[in-house]
Amino acid sequence: MMLKLIHCLLPLALIWGGEEPVQEKPSFEQPVSVFLTELFAARAQLLIQDNPETIRKFYLDATQTSIYAFQHEENRSKYLKTWASTRGVKFTNAEASIRITRQLEHKETAKISLVDTLKLTYEYVGLNLAPQHFGVGTRHGLTLKKINGSWHVFSEWYSDPIDENPNLVPVQANKQPDLQPEIMHAVNKKYNRWRAVAYADKYAGGAWGAENEHKYNKKYKDYTHFGGDCTNFASQVIGDPAEGGGLPMTSSWYYRYKNGGSEAWVRTDSFKNFLVYRGYGRIVAKGSFKDLFKPNVRFPKGAFAQLMPGDLITYEIEGDVDHFCILTGWDANGYPLVNSHSGDRFHVPWDLGWDKYTQYSLIHMKD
Repeated sequence: MMLKLIHCLLPLALIWGGEEPVQEKPSFEQPVSVFLTELFAARAQLLIQDNPETIRKFYLDATQTSIYAFQHEENRSKYLKTWASTRGVKFTNAEASIRITRQLEHKETAKISLVDTLKLTYEYVGLNLAPQHFGVGTRHGLTLKKINGSWHVFSEWYSDPIDENPNLVPVQANKQPDLQPEIMHAVNKKYNRWRAVAYADKYAGGAWGAENEHKYNKKYKDYTHFGGDCTNFASQVIGDPAEGGGLPMTSSWYYRYKNGGSEAWVRTDSFKNFLVYRGYGRIVAKGSFKDLFKPNVRFPKGAFAQLMPGDLITYEIEGDVDHFCILTGWDANGYPLVNSHSGDRFHVPWDLGWDKYTQYSLIHMKD
């Protein structure tokens, strides 16, 4: 998967040599940890409110990189609200929890690495259903600048699973089809899909809802900084012999615990081709959101009714596979939910963070 790199940092000389006016230090110095906790709490609230001005105080109006960072948060809030309105839901709560992994302070600047664990709650408008929850996890690299004793965001980078153009959200039909399969259980022969789903939940990383102290499985290399970890994670889910689906490795699809994964294990297009041509999986449908969502002659209940937990979904842009997710279940209204890495997702609505130009392949794994 290609990560969406947000707000790439300026050269080091510029980061440490900003031209903000120097003012006399007040007696109170705001701790970095306090600033970051307030920042991410406010940004979480922006996702369910409609007032970007509530977070403007955390940014620098005269610094372009800071302006970009602010505009990104404003855009992701717009996207989430637009997506919600087209799906008939309303977000009612957002909770952020951060874990600082690296902190370097130098006079009036600070460089921070952290993980943000975000829980989002939504409800279906007009339906008497229980509130639904899902989680995302993001890794952030921030440069902060202190002005008059208070910290501000100078620049920021992170891979964001909610980063998309609000104007490109695909519109669904007025009535949602029955997307859940008629048969929810199967005899486990070669592929243990229920154990695969448990693996996907346990090792969903920084996302709210994940286990393992929000960390990846240490048995495997983390490919986040080598183009993305989504395919490596999907391979683990279906192939880990101890906790995952247990599909046997082959001469082309394998993981060597000292050397890493083969091309088919870690690369999106190679992994998809392996699944199909090796016979581990079968593409039951492919197309745009509109193609897969609506009922048709072939799929009277929609294409998703052909899938079961533990099946896979590809996300393709301009003919290339960009991302893999694992289908982990459905929400109370029958909407498909997925887990993935890069960014970390736990029971997230399957199309959240993608646009109307994205093409998908639904892959049913053979038991």
